[in-house]
Parts: sequence; C-alpha cells; structure tokens
Amino acid sequence: MKAWRFHEFGMENLVLEEVESPPVGAGEVRIRMRAASLNYRDLLMVKGRYNPRMRRPLIPCSDGVGEVVEVGAGVQRVQVGDRVAGCFAPEWQAGDPESATIRQTLGGPRDGTLCEEMVLPAYGVVTVPAHLTDEEAATLPCAALTAWSAMFTMGNLRAGDTVLVQGSGGVSVFALAFARMAGARVVATTSSADKEARLRELGADHVINYREVEAWGRAAKEWTGGRGVDQVIEVGGAGTLEQSLVAVRTGGHVSLIGILAGVAEPLKLTSILMRNVRVQGILVGHREGFEAMNRAIDAHGYRPEVDRVFAFAEADAAFAHLASGRHVGKVCVRIGDG
Repeated sequence: MKAWRFHEFGMENLVLEEVESPPVGAGEVRIRMRAASLNYRDLLMVKGRYNPRMRRPLIPCSDGVGEVVEVGAGVQRVQVGDRVAGCFAPEWQAGDPESATIRQTLGGPRDGTLCEEMVLPAYGVVTVPAHLTDEEAATLPCAALTAWSAMFTMGNLRAGDTVLVQGSGGVSVFALAFARMAGARVVATTSSADKEARLRELGADHVINYREVEAWGRAAKEWTGGRGVDQVIEVGGAGTLEQSLVAVRTGGHVSLIGILAGVAEPLKLTSILMRNVRVQGILVGHREGFEAMNRAIDAHGYRPEVDRVFAFAEADAAFAHLASGRHVGKVCVRIGDG
C-alpha cells in the first residue's frame, strides 16, 4: 500500500512511499481509508516539535475514516462494509485514562491515518454518522471530540451558558457548533475581518478582533454584562491563558487544549484560586464520548466545516495550508476514490 511517512523530522522529509500492509489478527479489523483530516498536532509531529524522541519512520495524522474490508477472529462490534473512524487513543474506552492508555495514540507513536489501509483493534473504532461525507466524517476523532469532551464530558455545559472560543481552527469551530446545538451563546476571538464575518455566519453571537482589542478578555466579560463567560475553549495556551482567566466567570471552567500561543508564560495563580476557577486539561476523549457525540451529530444533522480538501498525492500541500493559518474549520485529504 501507499502511505505518507517521514524518516527524519521536517516537512521536506514527508514522502509518499510503498509500505507493507499489516496483517489482521484476532480482534482486529482492516480499514481501507477514504479520507484523513489534519490537526495542529500532526504538523508539530512532522516537524519534531511534539516529541523530538518520537520513533521513526512514522505515518502521521490521527484522524481519518474508511471502510472495513476485513475482520479478524472474534470481531462482533463491526462488520465488513461498515464505515468507521479510529479512536485517537484506541485503548481508552471510557472513564479516566491510564498513563499507558494515552501513550498509544494514532499519528504518534502508533502509525496514523495518512495511508491507504490501516489495521486497528475492533474496540478502537466507531461507526460514523451516515449523512456525512468521508471528509466530514474524517474530522471527528480529535477536533470534534476534544470540543465535545471539554464542554460536555468535563464542562457540564447547559442551555443558556456562554462559551468563549478562540480563533477559527477545528476545535474552536466544533465548539461553536456544539454550543449552539446545546442552546448556549458563543463569543469568539479572531484576527481578521474576513474570519469575523465567517464566524458570525457559523453562529457566533459576538466576535472580538484580538489584534484591535488587546484586552479581549475584559471585552468578553463586558459583553456578558460583567458576569464573565461560563466556559473558555483555550487553544492558545500560555500566551492567551491570562486573558481567558479575565474572561471567565467566578466558578467557571477553562478547558486547556492547545499551545498555539506558547507553552510557558508567567501567570498569577490568584485569579484561579480566589475565583474558584477550574482549569482542566483536555486530551481528546474516550470511545464512549465519541459515540455519544456521534449520536448528537446524527440527531441534529450537523455537518462539520471543511475548509479545503486535497488529493492524496498532495498531502504535503495540505500540511502547508494548515501551517499558513488561513483555514476556517478543517483541512482534509481524500484517499483513493472514496
């Protein structure tokens, strides 16, 4: 089969090559991949900035969807012909994860989805909503589930709450959509007028341009009448956390998800302690949450926002587009004829 791999770190070292298709053992399924979706983590992985000690060669990307074409002995959860997505951490089924469980994730250290075929344990895949295209379904395993876990599994989002989302990347756009589905209000931040208009089209109630309003946390709090937002989807990391803590209400919830704005920054802990704010790290989510999210997507007929789809032979260009930051929603790669 063909797969994109890198033997050394660096975007220039990402190459399409022939690799041996793995055998199917008991309890496993073979998936003919139809589409993959890119996350910022995948970009960091290829560049060597996620884990410089990551084993190589490696097939990148944690998100993808395909058709089951072979099942091993004892498999009952899925059957040949089912359209499925692999779980980011296939061993994490429900509840709190174990350390060993969240070390075995797709796209590093396990081979990922940017290939023609995958073999995964049957308990580590889920069927995807029938109304979605392959590219739309491929966006669900990480970005969508991260937003779902932040707001519902960990954040207990309720109708009437207010959520602050940062930017227009995959997690933030999914969080915007899920919040609206749940009857919550959304305030979004962005850096451009074009993206501001698009975020409003997607359902944001209020948008703040953080290049024009440096104290955007205070602006978000003022928009809520001084109470503060109930939840923050924090994808910036150290560079934006201080403003997020200004924006969130007393007793509110900050979901720490990304590191787009850095991993280290001086921080006054009193804003967390004295206001009883919860700061919760979110590492995607478990299979049980994935299945619950898919039921909600199916019930609402929701379709994920796909920014652009690249051909399999152009996967390196897809990475470059992701790195440019020009996208709104997800960047996808079509694999095969789909």
